[in-house]
Amino acid sequence: MDMIFAPFFCFLLVSAAQGGGSHAAMSPEQYWRSILPDTPMPISISQLLGDGYPYSPAVGLPKRGDRVQIRYGPNIYGLAASQQFFKDPTMGLFFLETNLQSSKSIKLHFANMMAGTKFLPRGEADAVPFSSKDLQEILARFGVRPGSVDASVVKNILLECELPANKGEKKACATSLESMVDFVASSLGTRDIKAASTFLVGKDGDTPAQEYTVTGARRMAETGQLIACHPESYPYAVFMCHLTEATRAYKASLVGKDGAAVEAVAVCHTDTAEWNPKHAAFQVLDVKPGTVPVCHFVQPDVVVWTRRG
Repeated sequence: MDMIFAPFFCFLLVSAAQGGGSHAAMSPEQYWRSILPDTPMPISISQLLGDGYPYSPAVGLPKRGDRVQIRYGPNIYGLAASQQFFKDPTMGLFFLETNLQSSKSIKLHFANMMAGTKFLPRGEADAVPFSSKDLQEILARFGVRPGSVDASVVKNILLECELPANKGEKKACATSLESMVDFVASSLGTRDIKAASTFLVGKDGDTPAQEYTVTGARRMAETGQLIACHPESYPYAVFMCHLTEATRAYKASLVGKDGAAVEAVAVCHTDTAEWNPKHAAFQVLDVKPGTVPVCHFVQPDVVVWTRRG
C-alpha cells in the first residue's frame, strides 16, 4: 500500500473498530476535525457551512465572472475563461514566477463568487442526484427553469464532472464538505495537511481591480504535489478538486494601490507542455507551452491543499 494512503486507511479501520458509524451523525465541522485534526479550516470553507438551499431563480447561480479557469475536456487545458484579459490586457491573470519577487507590481481583481452559497450536509448531498442523466430531476428539485441560462450551466457542470482526469492528475467533484475532505485524505494523507485560500485582510467583500505590490512570498510546501478545489456555479456548493504533481504553491503578501492588504495564494504550473497552445496564458505571457512555469493567483473562494514536508 502506498504510504500516502495509509493514514486515511488506518483511520477508517480504527473508526470501524470503535463503531465508526458515528461519522454519519457528525456535523461537517466535526468530520473535518476527525479526519484532519491538525488542519485549521480556512474562512473560504467555514463561510459555506449553514442550512438551506440558497438557489433562487430570481437571483440565479453564482457567477464565475472574469476568473482564471483551466478547463477539462477533450482538448486538454483548453482556452481559459479570460474575458477580463481581453477587456483589460494589463490585468495580471497570468504571470511569470519571477514576478513573485518583492517590489514587483501586478494588476489584480479579487472577488468571492461563493458569497451566500452553502454546502449541503453529506446525507442531503448524497440523496440528491448528481449526474447528467438526471438533469431534469435536478432542475425540478431546485426550481431551475429548463432551457434557461442557469439550466445550461448546471448541465455543463455535470458533464465536466463526469469527464476523466487529465493525464497525470486525479480529480473529483465534491458535493459536500465531507466528500472534499475524503478526496484530500485519500490523496495527500491526514496529517501535516495545510488548507489555504486568498484572504482579503479586513475586508468581507470584493476589492477593486488595481495595482498590487508584492511585499513578500514564500513556498507553501517543498513537494510539487497539491490539490486545488475550484468552486462551480451550481445551486449549492460544489467544488472541482484536482490533484496535480508539477506545481509550486506560494503565499504572497500584497498591498494594493488603495492600501488594501491581501494574503494571496499563487499556483505555478511547472509543466505546460500538454496545454493547448491557444491557452490565454501563452497569449498573456508571450511564451510557448512547456518553456517556463505559468503562475496565477487564486480567488478567495478557491482552496489549495498542500502537504508539509
